[in-house]
Amino acid sequence: MEHRKLALVTGGAQGIGYACGEALKEDGFDVILSDVNAEGVADAAKRLGAVAGLVCDVADAEAVGAMFDRIEAEHGPVTALVNCAGIAMPGDFLSYDLDAFDKVIAVNLRGSFVALQRAARTMVEHGIEGAIVNMSSINAQVAIPAIPAYCASKGGVLQLTRAAALALAPHGIRVNAVGPGSIDTAMMAGINADPEALARVMSRTPLKRIGTPREIGDVVAFLCSGKASYITGETIYVDGGRLPLNYTV
Repeated sequence: MEHRKLALVTGGAQGIGYACGEALKEDGFDVILSDVNAEGVADAAKRLGAVAGLVCDVADAEAVGAMFDRIEAEHGPVTALVNCAGIAMPGDFLSYDLDAFDKVIAVNLRGSFVALQRAARTMVEHGIEGAIVNMSSINAQVAIPAIPAYCASKGGVLQLTRAAALALAPHGIRVNAVGPGSIDTAMMAGINADPEALARVMSRTPLKRIGTPREIGDVVAFLCSGKASYITGETIYVDGGRLPLNYTV
């Protein structure tokens, strides 16, 4: 049975999530955006011409399940999932708040697992050889002391991607991740406004510029497409060359 090309992007109200929605729509997917920001996701869905803009906190497993139930009842099964919802919550390492740590893990890692598992169950049930893309980070490989929970969550996303890819390969479902470097989003606004901070970022970025959200979206769309049909369990780092860099001068 042929299924409608339907993509769900969590964290889709702005930034990288919205750019993923744009790229997928251009690739022929009907796109549903979800986000915890009700006003933001409604506006984003309207601008994109999305099928729907849904409010969902991915840290709430019941809410994630209800969202998938609604999508399947109203639009059919999701054939591509992009887990883009994420938060950072920086703080001093020695005094880092445990509630903040738990919240970051709940959104970035647990939330990704819950949505991935729920999407995969329906794909398996309907015989859909779908694609799932998780949003990792270069901080799955390198660390920043002020964001310990974020680093831990993104390292977890890397391994979750691998485990899910192995579990779902027999069903023809591919699971990959994208690891952005320094991208021009709201998280970068403070750095962009500080010449010294921006100079530090440029010193560790061989391509000598900040990436754009759409440059992440295009890689996500590729991983959801038939052009990536033999790729699973991988994390593609889109970082301007930062990870291979040995030293700065």
